[in-house]
Amino acid sequence: MIVRKLSKIRDSDRNVKSDGWESARMLLKDDGMGFSFHITTLYAGAELHMHYQNHLESVMVLKGTGTIEDLATGEVHRLAPGVMYALNEHDRHIVRCETNILTACVFNPPVTGDEVHDENGAYPADPQVPAEPEFST
Repeated sequence: MIVRKLSKIRDSDRNVKSDGWESARMLLKDDGMGFSFHITTLYAGAELHMHYQNHLESVMVLKGTGTIEDLATGEVHRLAPGVMYALNEHDRHIVRCETNILTACVFNPPVTGDEVHDENGAYPADPQVPAEPEFST
């Protein structure tokens, strides 16, 4: 059984800060759960361009308001407490924060710990996860 306290994670190297956000990584790859679990704060005024090419993510908004834009369709969805979104197709998106937004997030495959967004808005692929095989037709 794994039991962790958010306040202790916030005071450790598992609390990662970057431009526009801060993420307390409650579960990571080395915990062996097959996913990672994060409590993330997106800061008021931030406009975050993201494209998780190597991960699937599900996000539950706990506090705060803003919007998420699906860049493939142009659809804009309201973010508020109780709203969940899942990036099930490695969706390119923009989150715009009106207030600080507190979220609970799950990543698959799990992140290893210190990842921040690269120039494409993605976390890097875990080098220990084998790439899916390419099949020729």
